[in-house]
Amino acid sequence: MTSPTDRVVEPMPVRGEVDDGFGPVMDVFARNFRERGDLGAACSVYVAGQNRVDVWGGIADRRTGRPWTADTSAVVFSCSKGILAICAYLLVQEGRLDLDAPVARYWPEFGQADKESIPVRWLLSHRAGLPALDGDLTRPDVLAWDPVIRAIEVQAPRWTPGTAHSYHSLTYGWLIGEVIRRITGTLPGVFFREKLGDPLRLHTWIGLPASERESVAWMEPPLPDEDTPAVRAIAEHLADPVVVRSLTMGGAFGFPMEGGVVAFNDRELQAGQIPAANGISTARSLARLYAGCVSEIGGPRILSRSSVDDAIRVQSYGRQLFGPPDMGQRWGTGFLLNSPPARPMLCDRSFGHDGAGGQLGFADDEHGVGFAYLSNQMGGIADQRANLLTAAVRSCLRDEL
Repeated sequence: MTSPTDRVVEPMPVRGEVDDGFGPVMDVFARNFRERGDLGAACSVYVAGQNRVDVWGGIADRRTGRPWTADTSAVVFSCSKGILAICAYLLVQEGRLDLDAPVARYWPEFGQADKESIPVRWLLSHRAGLPALDGDLTRPDVLAWDPVIRAIEVQAPRWTPGTAHSYHSLTYGWLIGEVIRRITGTLPGVFFREKLGDPLRLHTWIGLPASERESVAWMEPPLPDEDTPAVRAIAEHLADPVVVRSLTMGGAFGFPMEGGVVAFNDRELQAGQIPAANGISTARSLARLYAGCVSEIGGPRILSRSSVDDAIRVQSYGRQLFGPPDMGQRWGTGFLLNSPPARPMLCDRSFGHDGAGGQLGFADDEHGVGFAYLSNQMGGIADQRANLLTAAVRSCLRDEL
């Protein structure tokens, strides 16, 4: 890194370093505080294995005034799905998982209620018909793991699997996580730490250890949106009963809030295994993880070229059966892909995942990029903070050519 920055942005300065040529990313990051309501945030960008942008600033906890530091972590919500997908592809590369084999090959009890032919790939691309469960679950049920697995086993699909898609907000985590557990004998968060988190020294977890609790930012409720027809249409569809059950696991907790507080501030939820949504990471570690998928960082690249080629083939797009109108989202196998206008990345070789409130992490093997932006101020439906940062990275890369 060649250009340290200590640019003052109320109420705290933006700190960190950016390489020459990447100043526009830092400028957008600073404007997110001044103009777009950021409270505490961090952004990190790797290119060809080198950390070119590493900036942070603001307040990690509004209640105490604790500042956001280089080591502050945050709940990344559905960015967790990308972490889980990387784990699945590791098993593919080891010859232990066939994405086109029936789930029941690895998890025999799954093959009940007309689910015997569902392939693993449909779990990873939101095509399995299992976005929400019929049975109500409690918070202890969710944290115990097995009650959710038993509920999935007896659940019938809500549509003929493979014929449509709808976002599996939380069930995704147990669906993929149980396949991982059946193959490896360990819960997905443990598998991730053993295979990637510990070897790469990542401050990234699914299932936060008690020793890391004090580093986690306090999440703030979403910022209000402007009252526009597009925002109203999305909000209306987010109130669909199936979507609500999907987001709350049948009432186990509120999402995103309970009693005016973001539910995933709860220490029990952070420490549990909720692999589609409770990942916690620093921006630097999430960017480093994605950079390692497409370049050599601390060892051989994590994902082979053939794995990336497979992952970025579009599996689901267009209008969902349940949920908001089509905003251009495209899903590959396990990952959100370059999806303008809702979530543009760098190009059609980009893959990763965003998370509730504006979080985003992705890799791009055409440019050798690993990117992450995290904030504790959740954004609204029309939030553009991560998209503007991504656009700045794209512009900087183009200028370097």
